[in-house]
Amino acid sequence: MQSATDPDRIELKTAREGVGGAVGWGEASDRADAARIRYRRAVTCLTTATAVVSLLTAGCSKTVDDNGHSPSPQRSTSEAASRHPTLDVDKARDKAKAASSAIYEMIDMRTAEVTEPGPSVSTCDEDPGHLYKTIHPWSVYGVSEDELKAGFQRLREELRKKGWKIVDYGPNKSQAKSLSLTADSETDRFSVNAVLIVSTPTNPHEKKPLIMVNLVSGCWRAPKGTDLNTVY
Repeated sequence: MQSATDPDRIELKTAREGVGGAVGWGEASDRADAARIRYRRAVTCLTTATAVVSLLTAGCSKTVDDNGHSPSPQRSTSEAASRHPTLDVDKARDKAKAASSAIYEMIDMRTAEVTEPGPSVSTCDEDPGHLYKTIHPWSVYGVSEDELKAGFQRLREELRKKGWKIVDYGPNKSQAKSLSLTADSETDRFSVNAVLIVSTPTNPHEKKPLIMVNLVSGCWRAPKGTDLNTVY
């Protein structure tokens, strides 16, 4: 799909490094909200980091596009269309939902609870009036740490079997050193980052264990007449 240097991979890696570790959440009824809060914090960290290194967080970059290429004004219309296929926003959301559902099937924990928010839409800074991507953060929780660990390993194994390339695997840079993996689809325009948030030697008493998943698409071109300022 995309090279390991593309901005979506950079975003996923940065967000991955901003999550994980002990967080004092409330009861089970608050877990979904807590997961969303942690995701928003990761995005905030990402925005700060990208400001420092002059990277853009919209799945496209002024220096490197979402396919790892340096944009050039000499690119033809057909080349631009190839890099950013046109897709209706609702259809892009459906594709993201389908990809997340497939990942959930790979984790294969039927008794676990899952957070509910669907995919959101974010414009790409390369051309925010016409290009956008989908972002779908969600979590699996409500089961034992052993079950979460087993589900995480199933995900790692199944991704390889089903057209995904694991491009990063190991402890992240959080204080808890949570196990993380990042994979790029070799058949579609998606990257996924998953983090196993359980007790670790540096975080021995994780109160709310879970698997956090963040699915990000490459940049799509919105159909003519679409106002991306009105979609979220």
